[in-house]
Amino acid sequence: MELLRKQIRDGILGLAVGDALGVPVEFRIRERLKQNPVTGMRAYGTHNQPAGSWSDDTTMALCTLESLAKGVDYDDMMDRFCRWVDEGYMTPHGKLFDIGRTTRHALWLYSSGIPALQCGGTDVRDNGNGSLMRILPAVFYLRREYGANCMEKPEAFTLIHNLSRLTHGHEISQIACGLYCDMANELMNGKTMAEAVGHSALIKERWYGKQEEFSSWLAKFDFINAEMLAALPEEAIKSSGYVVDTLQAALWCLLTTHSYHECVLKAVNLGSDTDTVAAVAGGLAGILYGAESIPEDWLRVLAKKEQIIRLCENFLSA
Repeated sequence: MELLRKQIRDGILGLAVGDALGVPVEFRIRERLKQNPVTGMRAYGTHNQPAGSWSDDTTMALCTLESLAKGVDYDDMMDRFCRWVDEGYMTPHGKLFDIGRTTRHALWLYSSGIPALQCGGTDVRDNGNGSLMRILPAVFYLRREYGANCMEKPEAFTLIHNLSRLTHGHEISQIACGLYCDMANELMNGKTMAEAVGHSALIKERWYGKQEEFSSWLAKFDFINAEMLAALPEEAIKSSGYVVDTLQAALWCLLTTHSYHECVLKAVNLGSDTDTVAAVAGGLAGILYGAESIPEDWLRVLAKKEQIIRLCENFLSA
């Protein structure tokens, strides 16, 4: 249990720090960042927030973690997301400053009385990265309940897909979340990043490939190949808010770097959806390298760091 407690802290802090590094330069183009690359925590910028401020990525991940600590309750989770929008709940400074279109619409539907699992957008255009960015706590819940082989349980993918469906119900988003969680679990089992990607490539073919509702979308994930992905030049990597682009960019950063700080800075400096690409990469990099690898000066300014750590510590004792 102590190892799991550490891995939860590693992953969530890794996610939050990556998110906070990207917030000040969100939407900036790659060419502009090449002229003035991010090298550490910055203040203000795009959202006019103090240094160390994280965005909706971390807020929704923390709400998910807090809810799953007590068990699976989709209404409880959606209630927390709605409190974030209405009250600034689980934000760094008490106020929402960033939310995706598809997420906002899903929460509006839920507030209007639509059942939680029917709120996520199901159109192919609804495949932003808003469920991928918050899905990491699902792995921690599954590990707590079922142990190291949790992803072999049929209910594992059901849970992950349902968590995605709260805001992003299309099969592409569900697949992205499932593959990401599988990689996280492999890293928690001590595998290298390349080995984790290789395992997810097998899951893609052997599990998703046999599910009729998912099989027609699998070509979108042909990049799940560690050797081929690592060999891609930077200009082939898109860092947009499209969930497929975000996952590919995050994995590319993980496979072409050798430390936490190198990985998340590479993610941020790709430009565009800087906070989410760095958060998605940072969650896995935190597990891979440990929270002790995160530069101390970054952690020092991370908003509500102690509260985040407390949430992580309490997850196993809930």
